Amino acid sequence: MKISQLSKITGASIRSIRHYEATNLLTASRLKNGFREFDEASIERIKTIKTYLNLGLTTKQIEKTLKCTDGSYKDEAEKVCREMIQMYEEMLLEVNRKMNALAVVKQEMEEQVRQMKDSL
Repeated sequence: MKISQLSKITGASIRSIRHYEATNLLTASRLKNGFREFDEASIERIKTIKTYLNLGLTTKQIEKTLKCTDGSYKDEAEKVCREMIQMYEEMLLEVNRKMNALAVVKQEMEEQVRQMKDSL
């Protein structure tokens, strides 16, 4: 499929798709006229990329993660993939810290609302 079709299906802009290709996150073959041609797997790949971007990963981190999950690494797989696992574990700890902090704020706000209602 052409880049415009892929953009419509995935909701990713043409500029983003070109960026994904330039940063080795996505590959396309070239037609004789020079146009990019993407396969059906590109749809899921872009959805995965968008998920990782929403998690706050950089394109470089996404590239490493994708290579770990699709088996692209050969000699250095264990080292790189262990680094990615450690990064994810650190991110998860940070998410849990933020969730705990927000739970405290939520409780305090609920208490404040209750007290304000009681004073009416």
